[in-house]
Amino acid sequence: MSCERELNRIKTVIKKNLPADIKIKKIEFEGPDIAVYSENPKVLIDDANILKDLAKKMRKRIVVRWNFEKRRDMIETEKYIQDLIGEDAEISNIEFDENKGEVIIESAKPGLVIGKKGNNLTEIRRNTFWQPIAIRAPPIDSKTIKLIRGMLKTERAKQKQILLKIGKRIHRPTLFNDLKIRMTALGGFREVGRSCILIQTNDSSILLDCGVNVGNRNNQFPFFEVPQFLIRDLDAVVLTHAHLDHSGLVPFLFKYGYRGPLYCTLPTRNLSTMLQLDYISVAEREGRPAPYSKRDVKTTVLHTIPLSYGKVTDIAPDVKLTLHNSGHILGGSIVHLHFGDGGYNFVYTGDYKFQKTRLLEPATVSFPRVECLLTESTYGGAQDRIPSRHESEKELRDVINAHIRKGGKILIPVLAVGRAQELIIILEEFISHGLIDKVPIFIDGLISEATAIHTANPDFLSSDLREKILHQGKNPFLSEYFTTISSKDERKEVIKGGPCIILATSGMLIGGPSLIYLKELADDSKNGLIFVSYQVEGTLGRRVQKGFKEFQYEDTRGRTQLVKLNLHLYTISGFSGHSSRSQISQYIRKINPPPRLIIVNHGEESKTVSLSSLLHKKLKRTTKSPTNMETIRLK
Repeated sequence: MSCERELNRIKTVIKKNLPADIKIKKIEFEGPDIAVYSENPKVLIDDANILKDLAKKMRKRIVVRWNFEKRRDMIETEKYIQDLIGEDAEISNIEFDENKGEVIIESAKPGLVIGKKGNNLTEIRRNTFWQPIAIRAPPIDSKTIKLIRGMLKTERAKQKQILLKIGKRIHRPTLFNDLKIRMTALGGFREVGRSCILIQTNDSSILLDCGVNVGNRNNQFPFFEVPQFLIRDLDAVVLTHAHLDHSGLVPFLFKYGYRGPLYCTLPTRNLSTMLQLDYISVAEREGRPAPYSKRDVKTTVLHTIPLSYGKVTDIAPDVKLTLHNSGHILGGSIVHLHFGDGGYNFVYTGDYKFQKTRLLEPATVSFPRVECLLTESTYGGAQDRIPSRHESEKELRDVINAHIRKGGKILIPVLAVGRAQELIIILEEFISHGLIDKVPIFIDGLISEATAIHTANPDFLSSDLREKILHQGKNPFLSEYFTTISSKDERKEVIKGGPCIILATSGMLIGGPSLIYLKELADDSKNGLIFVSYQVEGTLGRRVQKGFKEFQYEDTRGRTQLVKLNLHLYTISGFSGHSSRSQISQYIRKINPPPRLIIVNHGEESKTVSLSSLLHKKLKRTTKSPTNMETIRLK
């Protein structure tokens, strides 16, 4: 059966299940959505349950689109919205998406835009035939979000064609009745870095993550050369989160011809775009070729289909995808794949934290079914212990106060996404409650841009933090205690100045301002260096953490000098965005019914093997710790 016949079959089912007075002009596959274009939309507006019931019955994502000729003129619509909502909502921007028939209303008070029981949105739909979307105006402007919105606005027609092509591929009929599933490890197995997993059935091919190895430039890329991987056969790429060891090589796929969808959450799309563009810039500054261009990043954005947590989505003829909160970083996801008609369920945790933090809720543990679980093991070694948050915060306070009172500086290398925002929240509380001496806190690198993206997505933050920001008016990201460094001269002033705290990227000392600060602060024993995130093997951060007392520093002119480390070194692992060995065990125990097969990845070899053995003994389940390029038959 062809895709056209499948579409005709779906049209017949939809028309049969809609009231007779609803006139349908056309039905299209728009990516994973089935778009129903109605000639008399008021019927659907007045009874929103019609489409909900239909979607539930068909187990498909169904959206209503109203014909172009029905929609009110955009200028008239904007004036109508302004008059209806009023000035109290503080509308900052109104933008139209003609492809989807949506009008996005950005305001400081989206509750006033929505109105009591959604009355304002209903009135806008009824009187303009545009679908209103109310969003909160972020308190900090993000250059990345503006760039992405600009891309999408100028390429609406192109994106429409992309969605139509994707839709045909997703909704094609299956060719095989028997369900066979295999997993191939392309990267991130018995190592940390270049995470990449290929999942194949007889009918489909899905790639989970596509990262780079940030600690080893000799083995940066996944093993694309294996015979199982053919880029032309890929149906979808699913991205768990934005960190480069998971997202850094996604544009490379588009450079070499992939034109299918990329699925992730909205924050992941924005954060990964930011990090990928920075990855290119760093390569250019260091005089080495980047594996892809800014044009490839743009192509990636145009093919990205953002998903919300918990939303079941068809991504191939025999595969449904649901994303769940991973608790790792903003927008980070656990991937649930549902194969066939309930024939098999596979969960890939990506990086996850099974503990509530200042920034995020703990990882989701509830799934309808799980036959196979693929879990990370970053801190899965027998000797690994992650201290409690209480212990870690006390240690951080003590270290800061000890060095500040001696007249020293504290350097904290942080990942721009995740650890930086967690530390901002904690440091703001320390100073506001008088727990540490009040000294300047400087932020350098991509941290400010990443924080701006966090402020644009409050719904993804922890309930406590959301309550502070949205209802108590206490936003730690806007605190006066923090100063952003934006030039070399400002950086020099920080280095010459008095006691302070410096949050700077990169978190593993592989470049960026953190390395510049380390060079200048290294010789003074009054200063302190605090690691708060995992240091990948092969990075300068890992070497310093192991006890190396000197390192080679190369300046912008290519001149090399030996830097001796006399400052004090601390590792406070309790702020990690990863689960400890005990948390991983607890997490897997919570899954009910328990998975029959547990696969371990994303950890140093000794840790993946050790954790796999532990889980086998404790849970009495089949466990595996495969190597890169190994294929496992799941079903």
